[in-house]
Amino acid sequence: MLHSSFVLGYHGCEKSVAQNALLNRCPLSPSKNKFDWLGAGIYFWENDPFRALEFAKTVKQCIEPCVIGAIIDLGYCLDLSTQDGLNQIKLVWENIVKPIYEKGEIKTNKAGKKGENGELMLRFLDCYVIEALHEFNKDNNILPFDSVKAPFWEGNELYPTAGFFSKSHIQICVRNTDNIKGYFLPKELGISF
Repeated sequence: MLHSSFVLGYHGCEKSVAQNALLNRCPLSPSKNKFDWLGAGIYFWENDPFRALEFAKTVKQCIEPCVIGAIIDLGYCLDLSTQDGLNQIKLVWENIVKPIYEKGEIKTNKAGKKGENGELMLRFLDCYVIEALHEFNKDNNILPFDSVKAPFWEGNELYPTAGFFSKSHIQICVRNTDNIKGYFLPKELGISF
């Protein structure tokens, strides 16, 4: 889906990484782990600097945890909060990935050390499916996605039978770095250099 609006994203990282990106010394590096939830790209928490800081502290275990904000044009976005985005993923699963998966050639999603309630934090299969969609688009001369966006329900229930969880969020994975229009320090966190 082609988005025409900008969103604010927050990236948890080392303070030196944030400084270098802010001063245009060195751009943020894309993550390319085989278990990244939304495939390869630069990850941001949509509209949530506090969650980005928590991630930098607890999961990345940064020595000097920091958060850098970004103004992001989603551009041509694989938006997994829409039926169109979900249908694309389902088609790739059914027609490309499922036969390979059934042969046991792809890792499944697994619980990670930092997940609560046995959450599947290592998203090997999700990553494979999304990357298969990107590869399909490339092989068929279909416009590549600039970004991928998805909601994740994570953490403990806020109360019994709740549909709300303590770490739910919207994740953005930027694949085309030209769609990051600028960086800033979030005032909410009081970060300074």
